[in-house]
Amino acid sequence: MTKTARLIKRTGALVAAAAVTAFTFPVEAQAAAVACGGGISTQNIGAQGCISAERWKDGKIFWRDITAHVVITNSRAHASSVEYEAYLHVQGDGDDWMKMGSGRTTVQRRSTVGPIAVATSTRICGPVKITIRVHVRPAGGAWSNWSSAATSQCQT
Repeated sequence: MTKTARLIKRTGALVAAAAVTAFTFPVEAQAAAVACGGGISTQNIGAQGCISAERWKDGKIFWRDITAHVVITNSRAHASSVEYEAYLHVQGDGDDWMKMGSGRTTVQRRSTVGPIAVATSTRICGPVKITIRVHVRPAGGAWSNWSSAATSQCQT
């Protein structure tokens, strides 16, 4: 292999890697960091609940925007319409879970989409643990179990 051929091959590999990296996290997930919990599934549709927290300041008070995300995998041989919901729990606020939001997307056969931002909740920055949980269901199917993710930090 000539020197030029090796250079072209190496450049092609780098461009391909950059393209894959660019499409890994869509524009919706531009938070400071996205952390995902364990996976769950129902009827060959899998999901992971993910959370991000972005800190900001208003006067002397720090706030954080907590965003629930979902990553959905379709193992089926055909595209599927999938519904999802996200709930939020603040440690110390009892056992109540507050619905953050929901949505629907089509996931192509044998592919993964996400993280998809489901909803955002703004809270005063503090040492409390924030947990989100998501679940999914294919159109006409049963809801999956819950996939949770948590943060206790105010990220910058």
